[in-house]
Amino acid sequence: MVNLTIDGKLISAEDGVTIMEAALQNGIPIPKLCYLKGINEIAACRVCVVELEGKDKLITSCNNVVEEGMVIYTNSPKVRRHRRTNVELILSQHNCECVTCARSGNCSLQKVANDLNIIEIPYRMEIEKRPWNKEFPLIRDSSKCIKCMRCIQICDKVQSLSIWDVEGTGSRTTVSVSGHKEIEEADCSLCGQCITHCPVGALRERDDTEKVWDAINDKERIVVAQVAPAVRTAWGEELGLTPEEARVGKILDALKRLGVDYAFDTTFSADLTIMEEGSEFLKRFTSGELKERPMFTSCCPGWIRFIKSQFPHLVRYLSTAKSPQQMFGAVMKTYFAEKLGVSPEQIYTVSVMPCVAKKGEREMELFYGEYAGHDIDAVITTRELVRMIRAAHIKPDTLQDIESDRPMQEGTGAGVIFGATGGVMEAALRSAYFLMKGENPPADAFKAVRSTGFGANNGVQEAAFQVDDVTVRTAVVSGLGNTRALLKKIESGEVQYDFVEVMACPGGCVGGGGQPIHDGEEWAFERSKNLYYLDANAQFRCSHDNPDIQALYREYFGEPTSHKAHMLLHTEHVK
Repeated sequence: MVNLTIDGKLISAEDGVTIMEAALQNGIPIPKLCYLKGINEIAACRVCVVELEGKDKLITSCNNVVEEGMVIYTNSPKVRRHRRTNVELILSQHNCECVTCARSGNCSLQKVANDLNIIEIPYRMEIEKRPWNKEFPLIRDSSKCIKCMRCIQICDKVQSLSIWDVEGTGSRTTVSVSGHKEIEEADCSLCGQCITHCPVGALRERDDTEKVWDAINDKERIVVAQVAPAVRTAWGEELGLTPEEARVGKILDALKRLGVDYAFDTTFSADLTIMEEGSEFLKRFTSGELKERPMFTSCCPGWIRFIKSQFPHLVRYLSTAKSPQQMFGAVMKTYFAEKLGVSPEQIYTVSVMPCVAKKGEREMELFYGEYAGHDIDAVITTRELVRMIRAAHIKPDTLQDIESDRPMQEGTGAGVIFGATGGVMEAALRSAYFLMKGENPPADAFKAVRSTGFGANNGVQEAAFQVDDVTVRTAVVSGLGNTRALLKKIESGEVQYDFVEVMACPGGCVGGGGQPIHDGEEWAFERSKNLYYLDANAQFRCSHDNPDIQALYREYFGEPTSHKAHMLLHTEHVK
């Protein structure tokens, strides 16, 4: 331990921690903008400066470690003047139109400036403005960028894609797409991690809420919405609801109040995905097709974009099953349209997702019978859902916990845990076990695939399961940097698996690029605990036990991987 004094308070801190960490551990927060622990420790913003007794120049607290006998002042007149000048200079190159910014009220720069009581900017405003394709799912506003470099570091160190890079020098330094490319030409996975780690509104998702409002107001349209499992873990964070209060039934009620005609829980189509993907895995596994390479899950569109650009030769090992989002749309525009006695064109499908990549995935087209069009018509993120609820002046405490509409009402615990890394694997193994043995596995037989924490085991969870005389070797990985490392090991023969689940975002969908932003904090694994709690207390815990899934196969598809199921619920990723 190291003894030092901060703002007159004698404290002890562990040797090797930074001044910023030591101060925070003792109830003394130091403001910051660019700092992300272990990812971006470059002291670029210089907002975190402190005064060290005996030294003329101020030092940055984010990358200087504590030393015995230090006397630190975090808020001296000298520190305040320097910090205020730095923030004023940053603001002089920042579009300060906060009222039209998606991050207004949740912006680190806005908070720091307010805390410093900056009400005028004494420097000439020099705002950078660069064109951007507003139709692309990820939007960058160069006029809001503060050059903190977080997006560069998160994309490079965590996701290994290096989409962003620095251009220029000195006051002309800026951030842009690497290689002087347009964003459409880059290998962006649309994971959205750059958005959730940006301290300001320079990066955001394309806003599709007006498309949904237009569809709701169109009397010829029947608007059908679905809510992904991970959304229920996070939507209440911005509305003052506890995890216990923020139940999915209240989201369904909110959607109905917004004007949606039918509202469903995506856990139903997650169960449908397991029926198809689990059956497909069993066929490919027992036929010997997976001796050289494993079958990879195909639920995560960020992962699909990644493998197509980085490892295209492995695309043929993907499951052909569509994601739950796309399966939902396909079923809505066929089975459900028939139930209602309307044409597929009248159905307008809306997805509420924790993900930015889902906006790109909706471009997939559906060709079946007489219908050709999109499975999904619009995708909104968890953040966009919250904005719509606020726009409609819905008080969260008035929402009721209502049931999903019929006939796709039931969802199982297996479908719920899709939102956490390892959930797809565990759900698939539960049903694969049933198909092999004719009975359900013990409640938590496949618990070993669950992640144990953020960054644990480099994001990879390995497990082997014995079913009679058959051994199934599995791996679960989240985060694209971890994924790249794992794929290289698979290709070199260092490791061998039969079934691999991949989630682009660290922690899975609960940590998705469309979830509420808590600057500098990782909430993914706390959110996932909620999903596992719901699974443990679910009436049905295996997808094949879902009575509404059973009815769907009985009335429409026949059996998993049937010809009709292939036509509607599967895709050819190589196209």
